[in-house]
Amino acid sequence: MDIKHLQYFLEVAKYNSFSLAANHLYITQPTISKMIKNLEQELGVELFYRSRKQLLLTDAGRVIAEQAALIDRAMKNLNTELENLSELKKGHIRIGLPPIFDAHHFLEIVGKFHEKYPGVTFQLVENGSKKIEEAVETNLLDAGVVVLPTKHEIFDSFSILEEDLKLVLPASHPFAKRELVNVSELADELFILFNKDFVLNDRIILSCNTAGFFPKVVSESRQQSFIVDMVASKLGIALLPESICRQLNEKVKSVKVANPSISWKLAVVWNKDQYLSYAAKEWINFTRNELVRLV
Repeated sequence: MDIKHLQYFLEVAKYNSFSLAANHLYITQPTISKMIKNLEQELGVELFYRSRKQLLLTDAGRVIAEQAALIDRAMKNLNTELENLSELKKGHIRIGLPPIFDAHHFLEIVGKFHEKYPGVTFQLVENGSKKIEEAVETNLLDAGVVVLPTKHEIFDSFSILEEDLKLVLPASHPFAKRELVNVSELADELFILFNKDFVLNDRIILSCNTAGFFPKVVSESRQQSFIVDMVASKLGIALLPESICRQLNEKVKSVKVANPSISWKLAVVWNKDQYLSYAAKEWINFTRNELVRLV
């Protein structure tokens, strides 16, 4: 038995006539009669009481008609839902974002996508790059913005931003008037770092090691605004992305660092071996095309 058998049965029950049902379905009467007969044989019951003057549902026929109507409605709803998904009338996208990059342009693109597909909803999760990678790898997120390099054997990706980190220090600090500071000059400073969920934590420590010292860490945080506040309170110095440094208040200053310079490169990643919804696939393509257009 398949859905066609039930749908043809429902049409016959609706019109109480094989000929009228056949005309409505644009098939021949022998074809629909044979289908109903096959259905009766499969179910082991008579569905219709047949006489010369009328065609009526039997008790079994009425029970099956009720259930067949539910199945038919469910199939139609299923087809509608699938059409809605494929045409992006609905959907849900889960995206991981690091709380330490200027997401203004990125969120503008998300807004444009939502204007085009208003039925698609978003879950935006803030976390460090390491946690975002874990979530994308385990299918807790559809995609995420992370710091490169990443695991190319697991993720597909495209780059969205590359910029240097700058030294952030209190406005009264002696280095605040400098145009450039060598990393080796920071050996005696107290550092405020992102916590260990952030790739920048590792990158800053590695750069300090390259300059010949291990940084003295006074505090760690996952919020860039709180790090800036701690710097403004003269608890220590920090290294933040250049785009963030454009938004600093007058209590702190930012200065270029060198020997080595410290940079980061951000990319959108998604798991190449995980299923991606229609909405997630379209969002990835839309975002990549928008970024190309903006370059």
